[in-house]
Order: sequence, then structure tokens, then C-alpha cells
Amino acid sequence: MPSGFYRNHSVTTHYRIDGEGPVVALIHGVGGRLEHWDPLLAELGDGYRVLRYDLRGFGESTTIKGRYELGSYVEDFVALLDHLGIDRCHVVGFSLGGIIAQAIALVYPARVDRLVLCSTIAGVGPEDKAFLRDRYLALKTSTPEDHFRRSIDLYFSPEYQKAHPEVIAEMEARRKEIDPECFASAYRIIAETDMEEDLPNVKAKTLVMTGEFDRASPQMAAVMAHRIPDSELVIFEGLRHNLARENPTLLAHTIRKFLDS
Repeated sequence: MPSGFYRNHSVTTHYRIDGEGPVVALIHGVGGRLEHWDPLLAELGDGYRVLRYDLRGFGESTTIKGRYELGSYVEDFVALLDHLGIDRCHVVGFSLGGIIAQAIALVYPARVDRLVLCSTIAGVGPEDKAFLRDRYLALKTSTPEDHFRRSIDLYFSPEYQKAHPEVIAEMEARRKEIDPECFASAYRIIAETDMEEDLPNVKAKTLVMTGEFDRASPQMAAVMAHRIPDSELVIFEGLRHNLARENPTLLAHTIRKFLDS
């Protein structure tokens, strides 16, 4: 079955599986959905069974009100693996998905083969902590669409924005569909989570990646690569936060090389 819905207690998770081979699970960021990975999937090539799913609160998964916890996202993921009969897989996490992926690797090390952390955070300094906190508090009085407009220059280079207005318009339209309370609840995890001290306990061979001009992320990526014992670091010249959209070919090639090695 290429796509489906899995209900676990009060949460229904929408997922899709493409291809055959070792399983690679892709976890999107805040405000995203499984389609975020479409450009990457098109470039990744054959030989992998790719699992994508909508995080709770986004896409076609359950819209849940109230406080979100990182542990709930971890348990949603493991429950989905159990439902699909997947014992172990490669895990790729982008942004919020990268925070979730770190937690999965720490709490369920036996379920993770290789780990890919893309444009995510750990080792958050005081200035960045204040920046993230301010963005979270702003969500209390604004919408996901407003957040997207304020963040566009963090996500994409000016050159990409000029060349691909249709992508920007489509992403902005998708943000209008998101429940503002769900978006804020998920963003709180980004604003308040830092697993730097736990990263030496990650057992999986890990690839840490980000764009050269992703705000503070190169510094944090260096921290993650330093703290995780078996890891390597890649910084993409000229790119910003949303690597899967801005240069899916480069991202897919880098992930493929890491997983195949």
C-alpha cells in the first residue's frame, strides 16, 4: 500500500511509502507535510523504500489542540514503524523533524540505522534562544501565513525567490490551511528544546547538513557534529534553510552518498 492512515489512540497519521529496498524515513519541519519531500524523492533514485508522513497537527494527520511534547512526536513515529512492521530504518529529519530525529536516535537507538540531521538545532546560544523565543511568542498573535512571510528570507536565497515565485506562492497558500494553534504548539518545541548535552549518546552514524546562510545553523551544525561520536558535517555554499526545495539534487546526492557508503 503506497499511502494510508494509521490510527493510534487519538492520533491518526497520514503516511506514504514509495520504492523498494532499505527503509528511509523522512520527517518534515514545522508547517510542512509529507509533500515537502517531493523534490528530494524525485532526485533520490531507486533502491530505497521511502516512508514519509504528516506530523500530528499538519497535513492530513490529526489536528490536535493543546500543548505538544517532543516525546509525543517520537512515540507517533515508533508506533507508525510498528504498524508497518519496520524494525529499523534510516532516519532523515529537517528542522523540527531534525529535533524529533535526534530524540528518536537517543530514546530508540535500536530503531535507527543511519541518522541525517538537516537544517536543525542543538547547542543553541543565548542570542538564538532569544530569537526563537520571540518568534514563538509572535505566533500567539499571528498566523502561520504571517510567520512564513516573516521567514521567507531565512528559508530561501533572494535568487531562488526571484526564480521560483510559484514555489513561494504555493508554500504560502499551504500555510493558510494550517491551524494557528497547532503551528504554535509545534514551534514551542523548536523554541524550548536543546539536546546538545545528550548528543554524545547517539549511537547511529550521523550526517549533519545545513546551508551556509541558514541563520546560526552552521554554528549549531558544527556543535552537533562535534558532540555526536560517529558523524560528519556538510555545509552547502550559498544555501539557506530549506535545502529540500532550493537544491533537492544536491541534497539527494549527498544523502544517497552517505547512506550508500
